[in-house]
Amino acid sequence: MDSLILGRYIPGNSVIHRLDPRSKLLAMFLFILVIFWANNLLTNLILLGFTLLAITLSGVKFSYFFKGVRPMVGLILFTTAFQLFFNRQGTPLFAWGWLQVTDTGLQQAGIVFMRFVLIIFFSTLLTLTTTPLSLSDAVESLLKPLKPLKVPVHEIGLMLSLSLRFVPTLMDDTTRIMNAQKARGVEFDEGGLVQRIKAIVPILIPLFASSFKRADALAIAMEARGYQGGDGRSKYRILNWKWQDSLVILMMMGLGALLFFLKKS
Repeated sequence: MDSLILGRYIPGNSVIHRLDPRSKLLAMFLFILVIFWANNLLTNLILLGFTLLAITLSGVKFSYFFKGVRPMVGLILFTTAFQLFFNRQGTPLFAWGWLQVTDTGLQQAGIVFMRFVLIIFFSTLLTLTTTPLSLSDAVESLLKPLKPLKVPVHEIGLMLSLSLRFVPTLMDDTTRIMNAQKARGVEFDEGGLVQRIKAIVPILIPLFASSFKRADALAIAMEARGYQGGDGRSKYRILNWKWQDSLVILMMMGLGALLFFLKKS
């Protein structure tokens, strides 16, 4: 559970930390968009270099980013293997029974692997350098044009903020409950699939009970402080868009144009 770093913030004063959370969120969306134009070795190397440069500028240790990839290793390997062994296009390089590896399948597997890793790295960079409250303020600010359409902009930002805030807490609760159950003799990594699923039940029940209790306490605390939604509320944290934020967006657009020009048709 310690490897899950979603919702965790690493304090710092780097260039990435000082950016407006709206620019970082927009850069994240643009990165996810342009990454699908990277369909050859050159474009993937450019994206990898850009991501490594952003990580270096953030001042955050690379070990945190590898921790972010670790929970997704199973999904990444499954998707990569599916592309590798079931893509029949191209020249066969290896065959063993019904399994076959082609040059096109190998290339597609490498591209899919890079896309997963780079998206996880970039999203991890966003959460590690941006506080959950700032991220929710950015979402609320970017969705503000939808407010005349009766979209609950403030409530969406509040839900995002609470979700990110309590992910580490839920993980800590899960670890605490697992340790307590292990002390009582419960084995989570032994037996067949059915036995392992049954062993999860002693974790889920107290975890749900603890979550509902915490949610009820949070609701009471908000009501006691007179919370009534976003109407008429002032802002303690004022977002300030600077020229560095505009430069980041222009850099992402330039990166997208470069990848579009260099991508294989």
